[in-house]
Amino acid sequence: MPTLVLIEDDRLIVEPVVRALEKLGYTVMTAFDGASGLKTALATPCDLVILDIMLPVMDGWEVCKAIREKSVVPILMLTALSDEIDRILGLELGADDYVTKPFSTRELIARIKALLRRVEFDMTRMAQNDHVIVMNDIRIDFDSRRIFKSDMELQLRFKEFELVSLLIANVGEVVTRAEIFDKVWGTDWLGDMRTLDVHIRWLREKIEDDPGNPRYIQTVRGVGYRFMTGN
Repeated sequence: MPTLVLIEDDRLIVEPVVRALEKLGYTVMTAFDGASGLKTALATPCDLVILDIMLPVMDGWEVCKAIREKSVVPILMLTALSDEIDRILGLELGADDYVTKPFSTRELIARIKALLRRVEFDMTRMAQNDHVIVMNDIRIDFDSRRIFKSDMELQLRFKEFELVSLLIANVGEVVTRAEIFDKVWGTDWLGDMRTLDVHIRWLREKIEDDPGNPRYIQTVRGVGYRFMTGN
């Protein structure tokens, strides 16, 4: 069963959540401040990090950013912040999903299971791609899951690679937002729909010479996105 790291300073939340998860067979490591949580998340071979935003010592945003610099482990953020800008910030820093407080233990477990199912499905697809595509200065190796621009390797997050792979596999064709969510995030995605726009912006910042005037990843307004050869 998966190992989870729960970083949350409110013991009234931690104790019932840990009991429920352990009852389902999960191993749960806990930390009650951001600094110790970061240390635990990086030192423990874990399958998912559950991360509160309002933490002592280091806040959740700092922890999320630090984890993302070293790991692609899925991050589920817990937030009492209702403003959309705060939720989007978590996604921009690399979170995969979030749950807004107050939440039920049942809702949290559903989000955890959905994220873990998606990661498992993504990993099974890795072996299906065994070819290399080259377009101008972009080269993508599906077998090794590596992408290069002018022979310099780009460091992509797991979902970023899944997204650009889908677009490149359909080069020149429009891929709808619904199709992208279905194939990259899965039909059980329960998070913010704007996460796609955030990931597109990240990809453009890494792939495009001028992200504000994209040569490769183009928006088809009201429909979706397409990857052009750049000619």
